[in-house]
Amino acid sequence: MRDVYIIGVGMTRFGKYLDQSIKYLAHVSLEYALRDAGINKEDIQSLWFSNSCWGYFNSQHCIRGQVALRDFGIEEIPIFNVENACAGGATALHSAWMGVGSGLYDCALALGVEKLYDEDKIKSFQAFWSAIDVEKIEDQMADLMRILAGLKLQVPGRQEGEAGQNRSAFMDIYSAAACWHMECYGTTQHQLAVIASKNHFHSSMNPYAQFQKKMSVEEVLAAREVSWPLTVPMCAPVGDGAAAAVLCSKDFLAKLKSPRPVKILASVLGSGSSRHYSEDERDIAVRLSRRVYEAAGVGPEDVSLAEVHDATAFGELHQTEALGFCAFGEGGPFAESGATALGGKIPINTSGGLESRGHPIGASGLGQVNEIVTQLRHEAGDRQVEGCRLGLVENGGGNLGYEEAAMGVHILERVAKSYM
Repeated sequence: MRDVYIIGVGMTRFGKYLDQSIKYLAHVSLEYALRDAGINKEDIQSLWFSNSCWGYFNSQHCIRGQVALRDFGIEEIPIFNVENACAGGATALHSAWMGVGSGLYDCALALGVEKLYDEDKIKSFQAFWSAIDVEKIEDQMADLMRILAGLKLQVPGRQEGEAGQNRSAFMDIYSAAACWHMECYGTTQHQLAVIASKNHFHSSMNPYAQFQKKMSVEEVLAAREVSWPLTVPMCAPVGDGAAAAVLCSKDFLAKLKSPRPVKILASVLGSGSSRHYSEDERDIAVRLSRRVYEAAGVGPEDVSLAEVHDATAFGELHQTEALGFCAFGEGGPFAESGATALGGKIPINTSGGLESRGHPIGASGLGQVNEIVTQLRHEAGDRQVEGCRLGLVENGGGNLGYEEAAMGVHILERVAKSYM
């Protein structure tokens, strides 16, 4: 594989855009990314377009990338439409990386866009059900309830077989996983609140975040319960947005006048397994992160910061363990110690994460990439991680059994000015 660089990133602020279209959001992120890279749209030789729910909301089930981008003048080139639930952005980046790394293309673009917010909130929540095996939804939810029934924890407000109508199905899945972790390792709701509060603090410095208001641990705990032990600020909001990244080869990079490249040191993509929920070492993030560390020639101790898929605060806690930043069972105390906050041992989700930056499914993974690229360029302003050199991005999607159905993990590297 040839060396591959990210030379441009761009994104909309994640939020609620009832009056704007998928096309508009895609165009904005694309314009920003091209401008950031210092290139024209004619330089793009191939494009990967990530989206999950356009068909559900507006019946655009096919040729989504071609439809979204033709009015912008992107046509004739290969456009690959990517759907991998919440891991769509990571899948688009991984695919573009393969396209450039293989030598087939010299300049490629990964773009993700989603509109999830609807005045009919139930419709928005129901969109998430398609990221589970729809023929086995009831069986999976009943299985989660059986796991909870076997725990000593008393779970307020949950009934046998109850499926939330005022939340996405994934909040119940994360809730069950959190309860199991609490029973096994002594993790507390307070520790989850520390993670959420930290992410709201980070996002208060991020102009692209959906939420930009600080929240104390006490405010997080006092907020409305979604699915115990999770409260609203511990959960990713429903929202819209787009994000894009321009990738290129070293030969293409040499032609640019004022590049600010970030190298993709390693990228892996994989699928979940039919493991038992107690088999931590078979977890998809464990398997894929070990592969990406090996490919990059580094270990978790070398990573300066990470953006991880925190659809809930427990999601972040779990990933800090699975990615090797701390041991299994220590994610709660690790966060409580301040290790994952700005200035800590391994700052995590300096963007605010999915919980606070926002989670428009097809765009989320590329929103994470935007943050890491900005950090590695040392252009993150008040939320800058001092001296950062290596950044990790973990983006999971869908759910089958006890883990994500798909996941991408990438390691990005700061490039010195003497890179040529």
